[in-house]
Amino acid sequence: MKRKDWKSTGTAVYSIRYHFVWSTKYRRPVLVPPVDASLKEALLALAAERGYEVLALEAMPDHVHVVLSAPPKEAPAAIAKVLKGATARTLFTRHPELRKRLRGHLWNPSYYVGTAGEVSAETIRRYIEAQKEEEEE
Repeated sequence: MKRKDWKSTGTAVYSIRYHFVWSTKYRRPVLVPPVDASLKEALLALAAERGYEVLALEAMPDHVHVVLSAPPKEAPAAIAKVLKGATARTLFTRHPELRKRLRGHLWNPSYYVGTAGEVSAETIRRYIEAQKEEEEE
C-alpha cells in the first residue's frame, strides 16, 4: 500500500474502501434519466458533506453501486442508512412520480457492503462498469 493512499483523522490513519450496493423497492427500473443523474448528484454532494470520498459510482436501472472511503469511526451500517435515507428524500422531492410508483419507499430495506481492501480504485471502477455493460446486453 502506498502512503499517498492513506487518509487521516485526528486519531487515526486509514485506508478503508467500502463497496455498497442497494436496489430499488420491488427492483423497479426507475433509476433512468433524469432520475439517475439526480441520484448521482445527491450522492456526491452528500458524500462531500459527510467527509466520504467517492471512488466509483454507477446507477443501474434498478440498483446502485457506490465505492467510497470513509473514516473508521463511521460504521458501514450508518453510512448505508445515511446514503439511502438522504437520497430517497432528495429523489422523492425532485421526482414526485417515484413516490406513487414505488408506494412511498424508494429503496429495498437491505443492502450489500464489502470491503475492497487494497484493490485499486481503477480495478473497482472497471468491475462496476462491466456490471453495467452486462446488464445492458
